[in-house]
Amino acid sequence: MSLIVQVATDQLALVAGDTVPAVHGAAGITAYGWLLVALPLLGAAILLLGGRRTDSWGPLLAVAMSWAAFLVGLGIFLQLLGYAPEERARHLHLFSWVPAGQFNLDAGMLFDPLSLCFVLLITFVGSLIHVYSLGYMEHDPDKRRFFAYLNLFVAAMLLLVTADSYLLVYVGWEGVGLASYLLIGFWNWNPPYASAANKAFVANRVGDLGMGVAIMLMFWQFGAVDFRTVDAGVAHANQGALTAIGLFLLLAACGKSAQFPLQSWLGDAMAGPTPVSALIHAATMVTAGVYLVVRSHTIFDAAPNAQTAVVIVGAITLLFGAIVGCAKDDIKKALAASTMSQIGYMMLAAGLGPVGYAFAIFHLLTHGFFKAGMFLGAGSVMHGMNDSVDMRRFGNLSGVMKITWVTFGLGWLAILGIPPFSGFWSKDKIIESAFVGEGWRPWVFGLATLIGAGITAFYMSRLFFMTFHGEKRWPKDAHPHESPALMTYPMIVLAAGSAFLGLILGPTNGLLHWLEPVVGGHEGEHHPVIPAVPLMIITLLVVAAGVYYAWMRYWRDRVPTTAPAGNLVTVAARNDLYQDQVNEGLLMRPGIHLTRALVFADKRGVDGAVGGLAALIGGTSARVRKLQNGLARSYALTMLLGVLLLVGAVWVMQ
Repeated sequence: MSLIVQVATDQLALVAGDTVPAVHGAAGITAYGWLLVALPLLGAAILLLGGRRTDSWGPLLAVAMSWAAFLVGLGIFLQLLGYAPEERARHLHLFSWVPAGQFNLDAGMLFDPLSLCFVLLITFVGSLIHVYSLGYMEHDPDKRRFFAYLNLFVAAMLLLVTADSYLLVYVGWEGVGLASYLLIGFWNWNPPYASAANKAFVANRVGDLGMGVAIMLMFWQFGAVDFRTVDAGVAHANQGALTAIGLFLLLAACGKSAQFPLQSWLGDAMAGPTPVSALIHAATMVTAGVYLVVRSHTIFDAAPNAQTAVVIVGAITLLFGAIVGCAKDDIKKALAASTMSQIGYMMLAAGLGPVGYAFAIFHLLTHGFFKAGMFLGAGSVMHGMNDSVDMRRFGNLSGVMKITWVTFGLGWLAILGIPPFSGFWSKDKIIESAFVGEGWRPWVFGLATLIGAGITAFYMSRLFFMTFHGEKRWPKDAHPHESPALMTYPMIVLAAGSAFLGLILGPTNGLLHWLEPVVGGHEGEHHPVIPAVPLMIITLLVVAAGVYYAWMRYWRDRVPTTAPAGNLVTVAARNDLYQDQVNEGLLMRPGIHLTRALVFADKRGVDGAVGGLAALIGGTSARVRKLQNGLARSYALTMLLGVLLLVGAVWVMQ
């Protein structure tokens, strides 16, 4: 009750024209910011510990906890709006966490414009996905456990983006990895699904190694791992150390955000229930790497080599995902490849420095809406098509699934970057920023974003046309129908975001001004090597060409129900450009041989030395025991030998 009263008091003050007093610590509703994590975590605990007794009402409790977290986040956002821009960083101290001699780290939460962007995205889109899941998982006997995992994931993700130190970020980082593993492998009675969960878990552990090493290097360089101390110490830090920290943070981001070369797990992760794909692999978890890079912008700004590596990784991944998406017939795997590519755009923007940080977050927010909406649309199609994911067995569903068609279509227009939909305002800004600079960089990275836009237009139009247009290719037992309201309402809300979020945030530059206290403003003028208006026209022409080619191939022409053999490029794309084979040859096989060599060295070396010493002592003691035979003459002889040895020693010493 006190929380509600405080929110009301603060908002009445804002309406009256006053501002909430600016303080450095938590005040007002920010003092209750711990509820962001506590509420969904409590929901997960009740559902997991309550067992079958919570089956009937547990899912509704999980939905309520997620929406409650959204209301808390919304209250904090509204309160921060009442502060001056330079006063919008609120620190909430929780408890003393790591007291270790001269090193003391408190657990705390940081509420600032950057973290609030993620809090609102996670809780709002996440809560819509919770509602959708009520319909999608209605007949699953283990839906209570599923909703518990959803709440656990939301809690871990909120901890990750509100932590005020890298070590506490790492706790949320690992919590997200655990929840992802549990959700991807939710139907683990199916061996491929269990394997997909294991693959995601292992790939993320490689990235987590980078996160751990980066934190160790921070402690060595700065003597601390909290954001404030690290940011303050960057100006006086060793350049090599900063580069190493930046590269290891990038490795962590590659694992969590499915970026090259750790991207191979994302397509297999589609084995989980479709709401999982929307929550984890579209709107939240895969964006954690982008958050980490932008949050660490002071490190990357001071380490240009590491920053360039971020741009290179983003450019490679956006093209990699786009090429793979062109050959996928599985609707969810095609969307997964699209996610990989779009996160590549965000990563590239984050690596451009101050000119790109805000646009990376802008595209992250718009992408969270239109990609989550399309994933839920894919789940709706599966719901009406007997859980089939093969787009070659769809076609002309627009007539029988009108709501799904319209909502999915708005997401499709948004990701293409067609004005005035949201992707136009965010992705085109990244393309424009990529063309800013001198020398070869703007041409290489700018052209990569432009080519990626054209390929994106093709494969997303291919997906849309194969699913909703053209001739019917349904199996005889298929009876496609629209999904229930619990599934379509969240899709409608997300489609509205796909259509209008860009219009709200783009023309006004509201998001750029909101993020300016965290990532800085656009100092001076940044002119792309191709002027903005001609570049926009070129981009739209490239997109139109991609759409037209997809229309000819997959709407006008007949689509075969069996995929043709294809050329070498098509076969390679169907096999994810052989990334699994590369990982197996470069990492897995050498790792197996290294492990076997270490086991051999351990058994024959370490264990062998210990065992040999034990055998020597045991054998010696067995022989010495024989001297204790109980015969007096033997003992007398031993004493005589001892005396002779002593006399001999004395004689030699003289």
